[in-house]
Amino acid sequence: MRVTIERAVAADAGEILTLQRAAYVAEAQLYGDPYIPPLIESLEQVRKVIGNAVVLKSVDLGRIVGAVRGQVAGTTCLVGRLVVAPDRQGQGLGTALLTALHESVPEATAFDLFTGHLSEANLRLYRRLGYRETHRERMDDHLTLVHLRRQPDRSPPPR
Repeated sequence: MRVTIERAVAADAGEILTLQRAAYVAEAQLYGDPYIPPLIESLEQVRKVIGNAVVLKSVDLGRIVGAVRGQVAGTTCLVGRLVVAPDRQGQGLGTALLTALHESVPEATAFDLFTGHLSEANLRLYRRLGYRETHRERMDDHLTLVHLRRQPDRSPPPR
């Protein structure tokens, strides 16, 4: 397995959208909501994000098997749509994509993201990578968003 992580281009939008829909079906089932934003996003919306944000893709033998977005707002990078193909989950691709995003936006003093309160695997991943919960936001009876932030260590190396 030779996986590379690189910047997505507009021509990747269709494959990324297909991957996104496949990856978010489990989330929709978990929350009993087939209309979550990642499942109803359009191809044109994905193309626009690729043009305006840092969108990284993970590629294995020509197949996009993962992706993540980072939108810089001031000195904060808003992380979104971390997706890994269902048949490739649990192989470290999510960790690799987030790590690559952190490295791709060195000017960011913080990385913010959110996930649903029932998404235990997501929460474990984010906490393992240094994200800490900042607050929770109740959306409705079946969904509370957990907001997390990662602040890179900018202390000078020991002498």
